[in-house]
Amino acid sequence: MVLPWEPLHNPLVQLALSIPVYAMGLWFFGKSAYHSLKSGVPNMDVLIFMGAASAFFYSVFGTLYYWNTHEVHMYLFYETGATIISLVLMGNLLEKRSVKKTTTAITSLSALQVKTATLLLEHDGHVHTKEVEVSQLKKGDTLQINTGDSIPIDSKVVFGEAECDESLLSGESLPVHKVIGSTVIGGTLVLTGNMKVEVTTNLKDTVLSQIIELVKKAQGTKPSIQKLGDQVSAIFVPVVVGISVLTFLISYFFLDLGSAQSMLRAVAVLVISCPCAMGLATPTAIMVGIGKAAKRGILIKGGDVLENFAKSKKIIFDKTGTLTTGMFSFSTFWFKEGEEQNSKAIIYALESHSSHPIAKALAKEFKTFENPALSFSKFDEVKGLGIKAIDSNGDEWALGSGKFMGLSEAKYDLYLNKNKEQYAAWNITDELKPDAKQLISYLKEQGVENVLLSGDATKKVKQMSEELGIEHYFAEQMPAQKLAYIEQEQKLNPLVMVGDGVNDAPALSKVSVGISFAKGSDIAIKSANLVLMHNDMKALQEAHIISKQTYKTIKQNLFWAFFYNVICIPLAAAGFMHPMLGALSMAFSDVIVIGNSLLLGLKKVKAD
Repeated sequence: MVLPWEPLHNPLVQLALSIPVYAMGLWFFGKSAYHSLKSGVPNMDVLIFMGAASAFFYSVFGTLYYWNTHEVHMYLFYETGATIISLVLMGNLLEKRSVKKTTTAITSLSALQVKTATLLLEHDGHVHTKEVEVSQLKKGDTLQINTGDSIPIDSKVVFGEAECDESLLSGESLPVHKVIGSTVIGGTLVLTGNMKVEVTTNLKDTVLSQIIELVKKAQGTKPSIQKLGDQVSAIFVPVVVGISVLTFLISYFFLDLGSAQSMLRAVAVLVISCPCAMGLATPTAIMVGIGKAAKRGILIKGGDVLENFAKSKKIIFDKTGTLTTGMFSFSTFWFKEGEEQNSKAIIYALESHSSHPIAKALAKEFKTFENPALSFSKFDEVKGLGIKAIDSNGDEWALGSGKFMGLSEAKYDLYLNKNKEQYAAWNITDELKPDAKQLISYLKEQGVENVLLSGDATKKVKQMSEELGIEHYFAEQMPAQKLAYIEQEQKLNPLVMVGDGVNDAPALSKVSVGISFAKGSDIAIKSANLVLMHNDMKALQEAHIISKQTYKTIKQNLFWAFFYNVICIPLAAAGFMHPMLGALSMAFSDVIVIGNSLLLGLKKVKAD
């Protein structure tokens, strides 16, 4: 006897309508499930595939076995499996759109890259212009840059002058005046003026390209806190499958609920479980945190840097160029009689071979005394102390501290000696950065211990420590001594070090978080894993705030991921959650984690 069912109640109609959904869903989730099982790390799609497939084949069995009976409707779960597939696919779409938002930093930075440039070409004594793709430019090409243009590529000014907005890189809100010989950075904006510039680098090696690549790499790294989530995710799927099977057996054999209800509970356990939330908890927060930092001129070279910076309870500071402006002034000069001009020329010749901040300042101070006739060889620089060289007459010149000259008591900060005879001596002054005191105060409020580690004289280091409120200081430290101290302390606790000199590079590479400024030496920047494009201490405070906010967000995400599964899986096993509701919950649990990560981008960071 054929029952007078409505068409949609007919098992064959339901089967026909659900086949396209199942075909698409099981193919989509099946491929992902297969590859994850093949790699030995089963993912969420294994659970979705098993849940939907179980509902489908259970329904097919019921349709064939109980056809034309009143019991057939007890075995029909076509709509359950189809709804699960639809909801999870919708959740995946929302998830992908949400994850895409976490990469807005890279999108914003990439938008700064100029696509075309005005190339100047000379032919038969006449100069004409040609619009070309920036990717076609090569070193030595000459470009025309006008008011309102963005600099296409890193270059050097060869004609004209202009005011440029470099706030992207330097944090300096005021325009920077560019003249012949000045370096201009790709992506920065010409506010007023016109220039001809010569290309100095390839597109892939520009400052902006390197920043974008750095952010991409950093967003792909994992901090140690993610290890917990990864370990749990690795065993999560097998455990859930076991719970699902156990749920069916207990429901059917011990609770006598029948095969239909037992199947519903087992499927609900499969589809409500969400290992994805644990997998997304850390990387989404890391992407937002690193992107947020990049927009503020803070370049972080890995997710582990954010975690270590947030957790560290001790920060070591270098003095010169870090806590001070690095804008040195020189006073109380003494010169050997009749040797002032020659001494200044020799000071320039020696210091122009060093990248130490004081050496750079001296070379700049005495640039006008440059003497091309002076010739030196056999340069020997002792980091943190001074430099020696031999002139064309075979005389040995030495420039450095009293300690470098072998003096037991030094009246001046620096000396210039010829064959161990004093030729000149002078003192150095270096002002504190305006916001250094605020930074130290902030860090103390956060429970962070501050240490000043410097190669300067004890008197100067002690005075600065007292002025800033730094509890511990070590003066007259050679690079090897700095490194030994840091290696010892690093064994006890994760350390953060802030420095910008060549002599800081070994120490920066040894600590958990090495921080340098973009205006520091190249080797210090390469050794550091957090680079501040802004040459002030507010940027360092903001980096610490972002690190703590990101680490807190990661912990919130992981808590939600664990809490969700610990609560929902037992509810599903006990029959309090229908599989369709479970699928909806699972689909949106990922969105909640991603949404919480996106909120990180809205949190206040500004150092007040």
